[in-house]
Amino acid sequence: MGTPEHRDEHRHRPDDDPLWNESYYLDWFSEDLSLGGYARIGFYPNLGRVWYWACLVGPDRPLVTVIDHDVALPPSASSLEVRSEGLWADHVVEDPNEHMSINLEAFALSLDDAAEVYAADPRGERVPFGFELDFLTDRAAYQWPPVTPRYEIPCRVQGEILVGEERIEFDGWGQRDHSWGAARDWWNNQWSWTAGRLSDGTRWHSAGGFFPGADWGVAYRLDPDSTEFVEGDEVVLDVEEGRERLPVRTGTGCVGLDLEFEPVAFSPVLLVHPDGRAARFPRAMARVTTADGRSGGGWIEWNQPPTGTVLPRRG
Repeated sequence: MGTPEHRDEHRHRPDDDPLWNESYYLDWFSEDLSLGGYARIGFYPNLGRVWYWACLVGPDRPLVTVIDHDVALPPSASSLEVRSEGLWADHVVEDPNEHMSINLEAFALSLDDAAEVYAADPRGERVPFGFELDFLTDRAAYQWPPVTPRYEIPCRVQGEILVGEERIEFDGWGQRDHSWGAARDWWNNQWSWTAGRLSDGTRWHSAGGFFPGADWGVAYRLDPDSTEFVEGDEVVLDVEEGRERLPVRTGTGCVGLDLEFEPVAFSPVLLVHPDGRAARFPRAMARVTTADGRSGGGWIEWNQPPTGTVLPRRG
């Protein structure tokens, strides 16, 4: 495991694959899991478009979500600033591997039922939504093995969130990642990704479920007060789905951790291919417990392509 190159914090030159993708994810959650959210900026330069997502979630509040798959590319190939109707967002690498800031001013959709996102015409209340958040690295940045160019950075997250007339000062935890180079085919490939923090300071990340019947994956554990990642290449999944295929629990075994995820607030996305195929992409802020009695929280996602495949259910 190496340290991410500083230059890789910035955008990269695409190849000619139509689905060549470069994305930045930035997740956050409060320690008590009363509030969380994420932003994703996904560049598809060969399609001439950016996919932009942002949300605010909590177990006792409606989902507030921005999903725009028709944002124009920035004028500059190095810019992370995007604009669309009712949307302005910028993302700045303030100090490579150490500090990234994100800003949003937009109109969002407020939904009492997160699964309404899957409807052809989701119905909700249009509300002003924005944030100014700083992602400060929590000890170390993790470079993925050379299966695909990607890195993950556990973070402390601080700043301010605005929704409607509500102004929220935020101080919590999160994760940011950056990947590029590989075609992102949501309609054929399945996976489950996780990242979070236990109350004793342990950080983890996992990505697995890529191939039916195989436990290969990528994972790390960052122990309390350590700057050295424990790595693993096995991710064992046990996923139980509920209504609208929203998972109700997921067991994940990786790098010596047996993690149990209980989603507390969902922010899904529906991804429609030009040929009409639709993939479902539920993401959730989740309460996490371990087999040895520890607890914490984080974010988990499951990509559900329209191919009939499902993530493993063991028992």
